[in-house]
Amino acid sequence: MNKFFLSFVIIFPLFVFSQETNIKQGFTAEQFPVFPNCENLQAKNLENCFYREVQDFVYNNFEVPADLKQNNYKGEVRVLFEVDANGEFKVIYVNAINDPLAEEAKRVFGKFPKIKPSTYNGRPTYSKYTITIDIPLKNADQIAAEALAASEILKPIEKPMTELDSIVYKKYNMPEFDSHLNIPFSHSYYAQFDGAMNQVGSNNHTASKPYTYAEVSKYYNLKAVNQSLQKNVSTWLGRKWWNENMVQIQGEDYWLALNPIVDLQLGKASDLDASYSYVNTRALNFRGGLGKQINFTTTVFESQGRFAGYYNDYAETLKPSGGNPAIIPGMGIAKRFKTDAYDFPLAEANITFAPSRIFDFQLGYGRNFIGDGYRSLLESDGASPYPYFKINTTFWKIKYTNTYMWLKDVRPEVTAEKTYATKFMANHYLSWNVSNRLNLGFFESVVWTDTNNRGFDINFVNPIIFYRSVEFGSSSKSGNALLGATAKYKWSNNVNLYAQFLLDEFSVSDMGAGEQSWKNKFGYQLGAKYFNAFEVKDLLLQLEYNHVRPYVYSHSAVITNYGHNNQSIGHQWGGNFNELVAIGRYHKGRLFADAKFTMGTRGLDFDNAQDSYNYGGNIYKSYDEKRPYDKGVKVGQGNKTSVFIADIQGGYLINPITNLKLFGSFIYRNFDPTQETATTFKQSTTWFTIGLRSDIFNWYFDY
Repeated sequence: MNKFFLSFVIIFPLFVFSQETNIKQGFTAEQFPVFPNCENLQAKNLENCFYREVQDFVYNNFEVPADLKQNNYKGEVRVLFEVDANGEFKVIYVNAINDPLAEEAKRVFGKFPKIKPSTYNGRPTYSKYTITIDIPLKNADQIAAEALAASEILKPIEKPMTELDSIVYKKYNMPEFDSHLNIPFSHSYYAQFDGAMNQVGSNNHTASKPYTYAEVSKYYNLKAVNQSLQKNVSTWLGRKWWNENMVQIQGEDYWLALNPIVDLQLGKASDLDASYSYVNTRALNFRGGLGKQINFTTTVFESQGRFAGYYNDYAETLKPSGGNPAIIPGMGIAKRFKTDAYDFPLAEANITFAPSRIFDFQLGYGRNFIGDGYRSLLESDGASPYPYFKINTTFWKIKYTNTYMWLKDVRPEVTAEKTYATKFMANHYLSWNVSNRLNLGFFESVVWTDTNNRGFDINFVNPIIFYRSVEFGSSSKSGNALLGATAKYKWSNNVNLYAQFLLDEFSVSDMGAGEQSWKNKFGYQLGAKYFNAFEVKDLLLQLEYNHVRPYVYSHSAVITNYGHNNQSIGHQWGGNFNELVAIGRYHKGRLFADAKFTMGTRGLDFDNAQDSYNYGGNIYKSYDEKRPYDKGVKVGQGNKTSVFIADIQGGYLINPITNLKLFGSFIYRNFDPTQETATTFKQSTTWFTIGLRSDIFNWYFDY
């Protein structure tokens, strides 16, 4: 029996979501478009009236082409159409057996009168529907009569499979903001909700990063903030540019989002021989959720770039074996692009399984961070991405994070048959909210390598063991263990104090003698944050001091140092330095501004014929070789170098859901060593940049 079947489905762009199902499931703020004959009707009556008006209009106006009539054609035409925020009908897509039927469908929908648009939370909005028109045509009364007659037939009839057609879609309501998906770690973005996360009495743990959306949404309504920034646009391109994911779909137990990612920068640097610096990154991010327990994201980057002279020089000091010219800090190994630029592809991924409120398990390829400051002495995101497995356990006043990492040593000395050496790292971090104001953290880490075909040593997998005892039991040279502690005190809702202490090696007798032994390898961090500073909403001021003694992060066996891809996993400067960082961040609506000033002293090696000693700044040197002295060791020894960096940035947030920003930045860097060498020399740089970027990771230019 031929039927004229009309089904209506509301969607966000490119995907179809059942409006009828949504209403049944509680989208009470949603209202159907209103024809003049449907005025003063509500809820289901309004919905039925809308259906009837569309059905009858199509029936009265659709003209089946003459040749199809003559051949008694039976079939269907499917039309995807939109009622926009102005109440106008627009055809998006027609699926028909031939062009005349498609053109007739477009003609009919072009004749629909302008009506009152659908509304969401009282505001006019667009809505999209599909209509499947069976031919021969029938009006609404005929359809209703046939449906009634069909319901009275008792004998079973064979029905076609409709599994695909019955899949339920929903209006996309930004489910990522309630998910266990990681929030991409950007200092500038995290500063927006840092104050809310650090209120006195809150039982959360802010040092282990990146956060998940579920963690932050308990204290800061990310979805509401995002909705408050939405621009009132109705066109597809306008919504994609200003408000939405490029592709987004939500069903009963899943959601998916796809976005192009860009990082396009163009600049001018005073220390660069080329006429301009640039970054040209194109990427694609795919993320989603399956049920409430599984979330995933993956991003594939393709990048080329040329930076300020000092940054290019630093990247080339990190170059790996095998002939590639550089490692871009935080990115990875770079190939030569043209004559003076780099090509540095990158990929990041994460899948999270949260079986309960207590546990979540993450398998990823990316970076992690431990601390409340701008820098971390324990685990930083300044190195290239790496594979990792992370377990977060949260209960009572405790959050316990175990991270297992697979790292690379890319130096020529350990490269065999064009294959880089693999090493492993395991970190434990216990965060304890002692009181409404005080948080204490305890950290331990061990790095080991595949010595004697050892592989991933099961001794270091135990999540609650002390690594020092394991290291000793396996041989004192089997791994490089570090201990650490963190503290945070919430002076008030506006002022937080924080600290870190890292212990690489310690000799009680040498410390007691007060002779500044090289064995006393430790570092510390002291910092303060002032939220809503001087009663200015969303103004964050931050002051931080970092002090790391010589030989910290290094080891007697270089391969087991605290590094990956020739970069430090701890503080990016390695060892033998002190640093003061002052930061101001402000945002209002879509406008933002950041300012950061770094002042420091570094003790570098001379690395020349006259002086080839290891003064403790380069973690890729063994601390047992060419150490100039055992006592009287202090920060700044060697080629003492003063560093000053000012980094000012401001701009406009284009799309809050992808954190796409239009920005301009200015960097001034002054680098002043006591003695100039072939690789270390006085340098003053000014670097102007403008760009368009999705702010989903941290660029660190303060080397």
